[in-house]
Amino acid sequence: MSLYQLARENEIEELSDRARSSESDAVRRRAAEMLGDVGDVDDTQVTDTLAELALEDEDAEVRAMAVDALSDLGQEALEQLIVKDAGIDPGATDWTAVRAFGEALDADRAECRMAAASALGRIGDGDGVRPLIERLDDDDQRVRERVCYALGQVGHPQAVEPLIERLDDDHERARSAAADALGTIATGKALAALREMLDDENAAIRRVAASALGNAGSAAPVPDLVGALDDPHDAVGQAAVFSVIQLLSTAPTDQSHEVREAIVEELEGVDDGTVVDPLLEVMAEASEPGQRRNAVWFLGRVTDQEDPPKRVVDSLIDTFADDDRMTAQFASTSVTELGGLYVESSLIDLLEDDDEPASARARAAYALGEVGGERGREVLDRMTDEDVEPEVRKRAFSALSKLGGIR
Repeated sequence: MSLYQLARENEIEELSDRARSSESDAVRRRAAEMLGDVGDVDDTQVTDTLAELALEDEDAEVRAMAVDALSDLGQEALEQLIVKDAGIDPGATDWTAVRAFGEALDADRAECRMAAASALGRIGDGDGVRPLIERLDDDDQRVRERVCYALGQVGHPQAVEPLIERLDDDHERARSAAADALGTIATGKALAALREMLDDENAAIRRVAASALGNAGSAAPVPDLVGALDDPHDAVGQAAVFSVIQLLSTAPTDQSHEVREAIVEELEGVDDGTVVDPLLEVMAEASEPGQRRNAVWFLGRVTDQEDPPKRVVDSLIDTFADDDRMTAQFASTSVTELGGLYVESSLIDLLEDDDEPASARARAAYALGEVGGERGREVLDRMTDEDVEPEVRKRAFSALSKLGGIR
C-alpha cells in the first residue's frame, strides 16, 4: 500500500513503521511529513516516531522534516521533542517555557535548536528575543532560517538591526527568512532596508525584498511594490504582484480601504503586460478565497480598459459562477471596468446560457447594464419578457434601465 493510501486510511501504525524502518531517505521523509498531516499530538506513537526521527535519523532532510511535522502538530509536539532531548517540563508556565527553550537553543543537536526557535516564535513572548538574536550566527543555516522566522513572529523592533545584518547571509533561505521577518516587523527602519534591496543589482535579492514587503500589512510598501512591477526580471515583478495581493488579503479591516486607495493611485500608468499573467495565475492556483478575490479586483484596475486581453475577460466571466459569492461579485464589478465588443458578446453568451447558474447569469445582466451597447440592450429587453429565473429577470430589468429602458 502506498504512503498516500496509508495516510488517507489513517494507518498510523504502518506509517510510523515505514518512517522508522524504510531504507529509503525519501520514504522516511515523506512518511514523516504525512504523520504531521494526519497524526494527532495526543497520539504518542506519532510524537514518539517523529521525535525519534528528528533526533536520530541519519539523513539531515529527514530530521528536518520530522521537526516540521512536529511543528504542524502544534506547540505541544515541539515541546515534547525538547523534553526528550533536554528534560524540559512541557507543562511549564510561559516565562519558564521561554527560558527553557532559550536554553535549548544551545543544544548540541541542530534539530533541537530548530525546534526551540520554532517554539519561541509560536510563544511570541518578548523575553525570547534576546536568546533568538544570539542564535542568528548559528553554524547551521537551517537554525538561522528558523531563528529569523521566529523573530518575525515575535515582532519585536529590537530584532530589526540583527535581522538586517542577516540579509548578507551566505544561504539564500536564511536571507529570505530575514527579509520576511523584517517585512512582518515593518518598522520604518525594517521597511527601509527592504526598499534598499529593491535597488540591488542582483535580481534574486530584489525578488526576496519584493516578496518580504507583502508581509507588512499596511499601505506603506505599496509605492515600492508597484514600482517593482515592471522590473526587467519577471520573477521580481511576479513577487511584487503576489505581495500586493498579500497586502490586500491581510491588511487589518480598518486599513484595507487605505491599502486599496494607495494601490489604485499608484497603478496609474503601469504597463498591464507585466501584471496580468501573475494575477491570472493567482486566480487559478490560490487556495484562499481572499487571495483570489483580490486578484480578481486587481485585474479590473490594471487591464487595458479599451482593449482588454480575451484571456482576462474569459477568466473574469468564468468567475461569475465561483463558489465564493464575494469573489463572483468582485469579478462582475471588475468586468464593468472594461469595455469593447468582446466583453459585451461574452456577457451576452453567459446571460443566454440556460445551463449556467442563475446567480452567474444575473451578474452578467448587471455587468451588461454597465458596459453594454444596443445589442446588450436588446438582449436585456428580451430577458424581461422570457420565462427566465426570477433572479435573472429582476437583474435584467434593473440593468435595462441603465441603458435607456424598454423601447
